[in-house]
Amino acid sequence: MKTDFLVVGSGIAGLNFALNAAKYGNVTVVTKKEIVESNTNLAQGGIAAVTRKEDSVKLHIEDTLKVGSGLSNKHIVEILAEKGSEAIQNLLSFGVNFDKENDELHLTTEGGHSIARVLHSGDTTGKEIEHTMTERIHENRNTQVFENCFAIDLLLNNTECVGAKILDIKKREVIDIFARATILATGGIGYIYKNTTNPEIATGDGIAMALRAGAKIEDMEFVQFHPTTLNKPDAPHFLISEALRGEGAILVNEKGERFMEEYDRMGELAPRDIISRTLFNELKKGSVYLDIRHKGERFILERFPMIHQECLKYGIDITADLIPVSPAAHYICGGIKTNEYGETTLANLLAFGECACTEVHGANRLASNSLLESVVFSSLGAKKTKNYLKNKIEAPPQQKETALSNVDNQELKDIRAELRAAMWNYVGILRNEKNLSLMLRKLEQLNRRLDALGGNGVNTRFLELKNMITVSRLVAKAAHTRKESRGTHYREDYPDTDDKNWLKHICLEQRKEKLHTYFC
Repeated sequence: MKTDFLVVGSGIAGLNFALNAAKYGNVTVVTKKEIVESNTNLAQGGIAAVTRKEDSVKLHIEDTLKVGSGLSNKHIVEILAEKGSEAIQNLLSFGVNFDKENDELHLTTEGGHSIARVLHSGDTTGKEIEHTMTERIHENRNTQVFENCFAIDLLLNNTECVGAKILDIKKREVIDIFARATILATGGIGYIYKNTTNPEIATGDGIAMALRAGAKIEDMEFVQFHPTTLNKPDAPHFLISEALRGEGAILVNEKGERFMEEYDRMGELAPRDIISRTLFNELKKGSVYLDIRHKGERFILERFPMIHQECLKYGIDITADLIPVSPAAHYICGGIKTNEYGETTLANLLAFGECACTEVHGANRLASNSLLESVVFSSLGAKKTKNYLKNKIEAPPQQKETALSNVDNQELKDIRAELRAAMWNYVGILRNEKNLSLMLRKLEQLNRRLDALGGNGVNTRFLELKNMITVSRLVAKAAHTRKESRGTHYREDYPDTDDKNWLKHICLEQRKEKLHTYFC
């Protein structure tokens, strides 16, 4: 099968690129579940952008750089902030409805922002954007969508990407889709951790595929842990949006005492890494709660209807009860190394959204910059798509066939559970030499066990787990290499930030099956 542009992933980054690139050629979108299943769909808080005269691009840049702890690329951050207003207009033109107050877009504050600049649609902003863009995709004659299709690997012709090998899950067929340009918009890696806000599909597939194809991967040690997720036995780590704290919710201990201001002058609106570490330590003493009851029932039901409904499922009425919370893995600041146009180090391969590393987030992401990043850089990349139309669609040399089988025994489930638990325990919020070395050895053992299961064929569960182990190794290797604490990466044995030796990015690259680490 042939297409001009092959987009792998159906979150905001992939769909925005597809809608813009469809002006120049045919676009094929493949997604391993339904089109609306993505981290975008789960995004509650909103999208950050300068839309009021009392705010400024300069201030948004300063906030982003400060939270990025010295590793954000200033040029890329400037592009992000300067293009923010245009990105919002882009979304509005697609029909996205943001909340308004007195005929103006309603803005809220989140951690790390010095002023209210976060646009939202209730507490389901991602869902509103995702569903609106999905409608536009289905209306567009130049786009086609293949759901329940798993991207196994990229197709290469020498050192150029020419498409991807796709498994149609329902038909149990493997097909090659050739394209003039291939776009990875596969989202994050959160499911490699036992405790995560991410859905089960967030297994780092795009990053793992790019690594195997020879692309450079960057900043993988910087995993952001969201401070406030629902902490109740037998309940998922449902995200309790930062917007609650932006609207005045406070964090209290078992005695009902506030504690955040003792750790940071910004209190509940401190950057996420600081709050996550604080909560991690406070939880050793007892339970931690989020309290928004003082805002009143009417306000809470109007502003946070989805969070209210979700918590009710687990016996918590946020208008009357304290919300038990704990940190969980949320977002990867690193990923496939790209420039501002999404171009990777591999010819004809682009990447956008959470799987990409533009260096905009540095060592820690400013809240609600993720949706903005996805729109801004995928829009910029789409403007360059005309350059790829001259590429010939050529099949690579004969590829090794992928054998399919029903690999779904208990051992597969055991490996996945062991991996996720170990990543949480050894490469989580607090890290040290002993645990990181232990994790790297454990990953080698898990990989050998998995390979032994795949001798007679593979399926999606096997392939996802292979990607999870690959990405876990990238995170653990980068975390082991960086012997300092910076942003989301905290080393108990190296608690200080060391600009003299570590104000640099860690890149990883696979050559001849070996993982190479260097600084860039």
